[in-house]
Amino acid sequence: MKILWAPWRSTYVSNSSKNKLSECVFCDVIKKSDDRENLIVYRGSKSYIILNKFPYNPGHLMVVPYRHLSSIELLDDEEYKEIFYLVKKSLSALRKLYSPDGFNVGINIGRSAGAGIESHVHVHIVPRWNGDANFMPIISNTKVISDTLDNTYIKLSKMLSEHNEEALDH
Repeated sequence: MKILWAPWRSTYVSNSSKNKLSECVFCDVIKKSDDRENLIVYRGSKSYIILNKFPYNPGHLMVVPYRHLSSIELLDDEEYKEIFYLVKKSLSALRKLYSPDGFNVGINIGRSAGAGIESHVHVHIVPRWNGDANFMPIISNTKVISDTLDNTYIKLSKMLSEHNEEALDH
């Protein structure tokens, strides 16, 4: 059996286990008005797009419904349609900005499935490049992220808002 080490995730995992928030981070962040500070790159009518504060790769973002629901089947049809429209819109924007070789798109439902925030369903979109898993995390406990969250925020929010009028035309 081979083991894949991901030590850069230990900060996230240890914080999510011991810092149980009295309120959901996704519900809390959407109430705040400073989208840039809170990494919200786009607000739709039923859901929003937010950068992952602990990204696996540059451009790692999440599409999140406003309603606090634990699983995808609990979404109403309009929420479901908008979430997957925003996934599509995000993929297009990330392709233009970063030219990745592929993507991981996923929904972790429940802690045993890897959900860090299991009470509020969300869709992860992670751009991937050939060779993006390299030796740095293994030999130096370092994950190389080639762009800052601030630069990613600026580029993505601009691109996603350029076609704001099309956002609900699905």
